[in-house]
Amino acid sequence: MTLRVGVVGVGALGRHHARVYASLPGAELAAVYDTDAERCRRVAGELGTRAAASLDELADAVEAVSVAVPTESHAAVTRALLARGRDVLVEKPIAPTLEAADSMLESAREHGRILQVGHIERFNPALDAIRDLGVAPRFVEVHRLGSFSPRSLDIDVVLDLMIHDLDIVLSLDASDVEQVDAVGVPVLTSRVDIANARLRLASGLIANLTASRVSAEKVRKFRIFAPRTYVSMDFGDREALIYRLVDGAGGAPTIDVQRRSGPDQEPLRRQLEAFLQAVRERSPPRVDGAQGRRALEFALEVAERIRAHAESSRT
Repeated sequence: MTLRVGVVGVGALGRHHARVYASLPGAELAAVYDTDAERCRRVAGELGTRAAASLDELADAVEAVSVAVPTESHAAVTRALLARGRDVLVEKPIAPTLEAADSMLESAREHGRILQVGHIERFNPALDAIRDLGVAPRFVEVHRLGSFSPRSLDIDVVLDLMIHDLDIVLSLDASDVEQVDAVGVPVLTSRVDIANARLRLASGLIANLTASRVSAEKVRKFRIFAPRTYVSMDFGDREALIYRLVDGAGGAPTIDVQRRSGPDQEPLRRQLEAFLQAVRERSPPRVDGAQGRRALEFALEVAERIRAHAESSRT
């Protein structure tokens, strides 16, 4: 079954959605749309598809859509497409506010459509490599550092980068978040560009997360500490190193080391394949709207703690 797909917003992220869709078996990139008409025509020409002149024209041409517009427009664009009966994958964060996210979830329920949120690291082979370990994390240490880019400057580094790792922590431990402490500062923009957050969950898990978009080097490390187990995942290299304390000869403890990697596939391709599979099967997506909302909820809590800390420091 070939699905007619489209992309709304073909800037830095959306053009990659369009590129991957154009190469996927069982998918036809039927149209793209962007408020920048010249950019829309250029991307459409590169990929051999239609440059829609409006959101309605795109909706008429497709069955499923990726939405990669600025965050402040996520809710309006997504709701319009859901109301037209189209299934939607919206880039993260799901929305700028919980109220906007709730309106998107309600629209998906009302119209019986699939709403997936683009938390792409859930499709990173490094994370796949630890799914069957069966360990309960007790401490998580995360560093997500990137160099400055003019992309996504409508949001701060928490909603831009840290939200990836908040989503992963919440996917590993479903218990409630009981305490959030956070600090952060602007560096090159008027918004927070580097931040650190410490979360304590009801299970006892502690997560310490650092995110920066003003680093001289690119780092995407996610480390898990559990009883008798240590896991170091590198999302850039798409692999995991697993250290486990095991009983050796004569019962003496020894450390078993494994290097695991998933299939050598682009995470975005895996994400879009999973989205289209959910559309075909009418099955829940791996990262549904409710999970996207939960990640947003705690990203906003981190951002609020940063604001509160900054205000207390000035008094």
